Amino acid sequence: MEKKRWRENEETPIIIAMKGHPGTGKSTIARAVAKTLRCPLIDKDHFRDGTQRIQQALMLSSPSTANSLLNDISYEAMWRVTSTQIGLGLSVVVDSPLSRRAHLDRLLDLACQNGARLIVVECRAGDEDEWRRRLEARGRVAEAEKWHKPATWGELERLLEGYGGCWDYDVGEVGKLVLDTTASVDVSEMVSIVIQFLSS
Repeated sequence: MEKKRWRENEETPIIIAMKGHPGTGKSTIARAVAKTLRCPLIDKDHFRDGTQRIQQALMLSSPSTANSLLNDISYEAMWRVTSTQIGLGLSVVVDSPLSRRAHLDRLLDLACQNGARLIVVECRAGDEDEWRRRLEARGRVAEAEKWHKPATWGELERLLEGYGGCWDYDVGEVGKLVLDTTASVDVSEMVSIVIQFLSS
């Protein structure tokens, strides 16, 4: 019922931009929201996953820039796909950490150029112990596509230190919903909260 009401009231394409650190459950929520709304899911990691062989080659000649360069390329590919989909009149769920204000500004530009709305759904872990447990459980899974993600709490701490606090920025007038993804609430209920937010 909530999905139908949102569809009936939403003529303007909307970019649902996920935000959050690794291991907070951001991608789980993103997939569930996209599935419920039957709209494209554009995941930055899908682009990054495909760069492993390029990174291995670059590491031989330029190890200091390989990771940063390929991360930037992954974002650029994500922006282009997002622009195409909203240009077709489709709403999208964009799954990335959205860790820098420049990334939000890029999405704002895409929304403006294509007559779309932008909202941010930020996933935060209110329970740090649970966050750590989830991150390290994920790190123990030997999956090839997880090669560029932090697998231990120490790796996550180094990643956040590298951000220098830049991830905690003001989104201005962009609508923003914050979810505590370690709360005792199942994914379907969190999706309902997101859809209610879209309708408000």
